[in-house]
Parts: sequence; C-alpha cells; structure tokens
Amino acid sequence: MAIGAVSLHIFQASCGGASFKRRLSSLNPSASSAAAAARPITSSTESARKQLAGLDRVLQKESPPNLSLPREPQEPSRGPDFGVGTSSSSSSSSSEKRGRGLLQRLNLSRIWPEIKAAAEEMSPRRLGRLRRLLSKTSEYSPRNSLGSRWRQYHGCDDWAGLLDPLDENLRREMIRYGELVQAAYQAFNSNPAMPTEEAPMPHRVALPDKSYKVTKSLYATSAVGLPKWVDDVAPDLSWMTQRSSWIGYVAVCDDRREIQRMGRRDIVIALRGTATCLEWAENFRTKLAPISSADDLKSKVGSGFLSLFKTGGAHVPSMAESVVEEVQRLMELYKGETLSITITGHSLGAALALLAADELTTRIAELPSLAVFSFGGPRVGNSAFADRILAKNVKVLRIVNDQDVITRVPGMFLSEDLERKLKEVVDGMLENGQMPWDSYSHAGTELRLDTRKSPYLKPNADVACCHDLEAYLHLVDGFMGSNCPFRSNAKRSLVKLLNEQRTNVKKLYTSKANALSLNVERGAVRPLNMASCLPSPS
Repeated sequence: MAIGAVSLHIFQASCGGASFKRRLSSLNPSASSAAAAARPITSSTESARKQLAGLDRVLQKESPPNLSLPREPQEPSRGPDFGVGTSSSSSSSSSEKRGRGLLQRLNLSRIWPEIKAAAEEMSPRRLGRLRRLLSKTSEYSPRNSLGSRWRQYHGCDDWAGLLDPLDENLRREMIRYGELVQAAYQAFNSNPAMPTEEAPMPHRVALPDKSYKVTKSLYATSAVGLPKWVDDVAPDLSWMTQRSSWIGYVAVCDDRREIQRMGRRDIVIALRGTATCLEWAENFRTKLAPISSADDLKSKVGSGFLSLFKTGGAHVPSMAESVVEEVQRLMELYKGETLSITITGHSLGAALALLAADELTTRIAELPSLAVFSFGGPRVGNSAFADRILAKNVKVLRIVNDQDVITRVPGMFLSEDLERKLKEVVDGMLENGQMPWDSYSHAGTELRLDTRKSPYLKPNADVACCHDLEAYLHLVDGFMGSNCPFRSNAKRSLVKLLNEQRTNVKKLYTSKANALSLNVERGAVRPLNMASCLPSPS
C-alpha cells in the first residue's frame, strides 16, 4: 500500500516532533492513553495507513554507521507524489522499495550470527574467492628484497622473532623450498626405474623456480635386498624393489637478479620422501648406531637412515659422497662470492637432510652458512646427535603438523616434553645416572602447524593427509601465529590439495568445486615461471 507524503506530514505534525522520548508507541494501540482511547475510531484502512507511516518513520531514523547497509541507488523521480491520483504501477513500485528498505534496515544478520555466517559462506564474494583458489594460475606478489637480512631468514639466530607471528618473507622462503622438494617427488614419479647394467643418465627435473638450475642427481642405496623371486613375480614393479633409487638433486641459483634480491648465491639440496619397498624397510630399522666410528661414539642415529645415506650402489656413489663432492665443486666454482647452503626435505628426505648437514660440516672446512628446512621429518638420532648438530652451528627449522604421527617416531610414541620428564625421573632412580635405553630426540627449532585450523580440511583428516607435503604447504600459507586463525587472505591454489586429498577436504568445498564446473584433474598444475614473483603474499 502506498502512503502519500501529505498523510505522512499530517501524522508527523500530530506527533509534535522528532523525539520519541516518554511517548507511548504508536505501533501498540492497546497501550494508548485513556484520552486516546476516547477518540472516535477511524476506518481500518486509515488506522493501518497511520501505523505503517509510524513504522516507516521509526525505520527512517538514522542508524549507526557500522550497522547500516548501503542503500541501493534510487531511480530518478518522475514528478512529485502527493498520494492522490497515483497509478497502480507507481504504488506497487513505492511499496516494493519501502519493503526492501525495511528488510535492509532490520539487519537480520546482526540479530542471528548463524544466519550471517551461512550467508557469508554462500555469498558471491566467497564463491568468487573459491573459484580463484581452485584455478590453475596462482596469484603472485613481488618478491621482497632480503638484502642484508638474509642471514636472519637463513637462521643465524634460530629464526627468533620470525616464527610467531610468522614473517611474510620467511613464509615465502619456506613455501619455495617446499616446492623444490615437490619437484623432486615429481621427477622421481615420472621416471622411477634405475638401469641395472650401467650408470643412470642425469635425471630431468622441472624446477618451479627458474632462477635455479640442477647440477647433480643424488641416489640413496639400501644395504638390504629382497630375494630375486620378488622381481620375477612382479617384473613391472621392479623399481619398487631396486636397491638404488633417485632421491633428489643439488641446484644452484643462477639468476643475477635473484642473487641480488636474496643477498647471496644459494645452493639447494632437495630430497624427496619414502617411495620404494626397500626405503620403507630401512625406515623400520630403528636401532641407533654411532654416526662416526672414530671421534664420537655417543652421537647415534637410526641405522636405516644411516644405511641409505652411506651405502653406495652398483653404478652410483653413496649419497654422502655425492653431496660432499658437488658442494666442494660449487664452492670452488663460485669462490669469492657470498654463498649459502640450504638443505630441504620431506619425511625420509628430512631425515637425510640432517645427515647431509652433519657430513658437510664434518668434511668441509670453512663451510658457508648452512640451514635445514625440514617438512614432516621423523626423529633422526639421540640427544647427543642433536647436541652435535647444535655444536656445529647447523641451523634447523622443523615444520611440524601437530596431527602428523611421523614426526613422533622413531622412539617412544610420546611428546618430547613427556619423554624428557620420564627420562629425568628414571635418571634419578638409577645409580649410574644412565638411561637403560637410547632415546630419540629432535634437533633444531620448531614451527608447529595444526590441520584443524584450516577452513578447507576436515578436522579429522587421516594420517596420510596430515603428513602430505601439499597439506603442509597449505598450512604454512595460512599460518599467522599460534593464537591466530587461518590467514583469510591466503592465496595458495587449492587444486593440488583437491587432487591429492579430496576425501579430506570439507564436503562444502568439494561440492562447490563440482558446482563451479572447474577442471581439477590430476596433473593439471604446471610449474610456473617465478623469476620475479612468488606465491602466497600477505
């Protein structure tokens, strides 16, 4: 029903002013004064018109700026409307506008937060953001110059003040090193077989960061073997039982602009995780063995890890020999330049990264700044080995998912704090002050993530998801601090996460991905040129 301006002015004049203080509500006729009750009763149409006019006046009262919704643009007026002789279309349009204004000013989302959350989840803005996160092309931001601060980002003071809250430049560096490990996984999966009669050809690695070039392939060899009849039973899967396998690579930054941005020339050693049957078998060889038979008998590491690191193959040298030889060659090649060595790995690769760092610091004098970025790494050795790594000034940043069980093995399936307290109690009860067993211990500085903070992953994600490298990079991209929610402006694409962990992504987002008809087939993501920019900006 349209209410004319004249009627509205008459009603306002009868109210006597703009203030409603100490006045009974015109919307409640039963609560009127006795004098008002004695007035003659008008027709129902006139009463309804006055009540609606009073409601309109209340709703037009100025609202606080933070609660009001933006008004929609008004159509240009076609002439004055005095409520007399108006057409039915004009009346209908006026009622529609007034009804829309009523719903906007009621602001139901402020009254019911649940409705607001649901509306926000299904809003076009959120759907547009999801569409962008599910696209194949990542968003990028210019790389910040690390300049004179590069040693801090490389762990010279154990990343003090950079982890909680997480520094945006350090986030970029961690994700970049994690993507270099992903390149090692992809290179192995594309060609896992090893020749049995001759030395292997150099492995082709498609690096996501084109400022680096691969200079050396690395191989890990198991000291144990399987019976020959296993290969006869499954000849197509012989790579699963081969003793030597491609495990990673050495690369060096070869781009002048990137060297200038980072403040040094970076040498990277990237190592993948467990892939073959014999690598799994070595993982379960958890008996601690001395890392050195000469100068240090107290420092011990897992015998399986040590076997993969020290054993040479039929046509390939041991990983220990290859790493030392290649780093020495690169140091001589770039002699006089500011260098750094970064070793990064995931799972088994994280364990081998610590052994490689120990080997380099033992065998090479005047080694450049050396740091280890470890993703989901298991315990490698005992507390004496952790002290040995610390004494050699090897900087280790362990990125750990709180729900990842791999980071709590080998050894007692306890938290390190509880294990340390147990050791203190047992030590006090023993006469010689020695533990009756060797216990594993982590080395380095920890950055602890939590799957449950991701708005996209299920809080009860399975073991494989909690240990997955792409899930780790997703959590790093969204981490702001230990007491902060997931970063709302995280921009890492969700395509790979959906490809690899679709069953662990919340159904809301998988159904939206299907509804948006997006192409998220496995393998659709290709390495992008990152010569001047990096993903995951703040």
